Amino acid sequence: MMAKTTEELVAEARGRIEGLSPTGLMAELASGSVTLIDIREPLEWEQHIEGALQVPRGLLEFVADPACGPRLPPSLRIGLDPVDRVVVYCNTGGRGALAASTLRMMGYERVANLEGGLAAWKEAGLPITDHHGAI
Repeated sequence: MMAKTTEELVAEARGRIEGLSPTGLMAELASGSVTLIDIREPLEWEQHIEGALQVPRGLLEFVADPACGPRLPPSLRIGLDPVDRVVVYCNTGGRGALAASTLRMMGYERVANLEGGLAAWKEAGLPITDHHGAI
């Protein structure tokens, strides 16, 4: 098997998933019919999109697998279900694409990645929250 670069892996993942623009995500959040997951690492969570569940990328598969629920700490038992509309995001979109692709492989059919991640969200002038409130 030929080794792949990160760039190739992310490009392949993007080809398998739905990308959602910041304004598209804002509309879905307003409808209240989406579970938003911030897959960045805890040290990156100072600023985030209001209402996002914070699940580090390294734990996503375990949180997404209903069979793992009872073994997870209570803070990670978020009740994610493969029929849910789920949107993931990271800082610029690469990790989010990989995460969304993994969720698709796990049976999540209504999953998307925020294109450009939190950086694109901020660039669009959409609201972010820090641990001290909205900014």
